Amino acid sequence: MSEVYDSLMEGLNEALAFAQGEQTNAVVRQIAVPAVDVAAIRASTGLSQGAFARSIGVAKGTLLNWEHGRRQPTGPAQVLLAIIAKKPSLVSELLR
Repeated sequence: MSEVYDSLMEGLNEALAFAQGEQTNAVVRQIAVPAVDVAAIRASTGLSQGAFARSIGVAKGTLLNWEHGRRQPTGPAQVLLAIIAKKPSLVSELLR
């Protein structure tokens, strides 16, 4: 087939072998995203719960669950919140 197809198949086969515990040449990168204090991050932006939830694209109920510790943000939400924690003005800058 094509060179692109062969490369994709090789990558998929390697990923499958890795997932099955086989020894591969795969390079695994671990990225540590810090835990976030959602209530403190929101407070640093000066936004209400509703406005902050809308600004990051989550339901207000989700934000409330995070702030009250019933749930923890994961994946992209956790990364976004960690970024906002470092630069709270980012939300207002991007929403202008």
